[in-house]
Amino acid sequence: MAKGLGAFIVGIAELRRVPGHARTVSVAGPLPAIALSDAWVPDEAEVAADLRIEILADGHLTAVGQLRAPWQGRCRRCLQDIEGAFELEVSEVFEPDPSDDAETYPLGADRVDLEPMLRDALLLALPIAPLCRDDCPGPDPDQHPVIAAGDAAVETAADPRWAGLGELTFE
Repeated sequence: MAKGLGAFIVGIAELRRVPGHARTVSVAGPLPAIALSDAWVPDEAEVAADLRIEILADGHLTAVGQLRAPWQGRCRRCLQDIEGAFELEVSEVFEPDPSDDAETYPLGADRVDLEPMLRDALLLALPIAPLCRDDCPGPDPDQHPVIAAGDAAVETAADPRWAGLGELTFE
């Protein structure tokens, strides 16, 4: 497995010599800055992919396989920290000169950078509003008490500097 800088760049010169020939590659390393508001892949976490890459007769490259990565987040109801792991299937196409509206990734002459594809797959898989469990009841009332406006606790906890405002009347 490749590690460190350029961990997701794979040489493809030998594949270009024999179109239709496939090769299995394993890549792994950190991919920092993959995050939504309440879920993210930790910056130092290892993202790993086992892929079968193949150059087609038209010069395109296909990458098919599995992607694995841990994720962390906060439950949208109780705000407790949660974590999980992805095991995703990926299947993408790379081409030498993708147009702006193409749904493919760029392909170099003698190498392919898998990082943009892996980033996109992880971002799309992150939960937008994660839950610690399906039946999460929300915040623990003992940890986060809710005080209604008419409660005596609210009246006694009011800042005395604002007491004069309670005597105002509007007609």
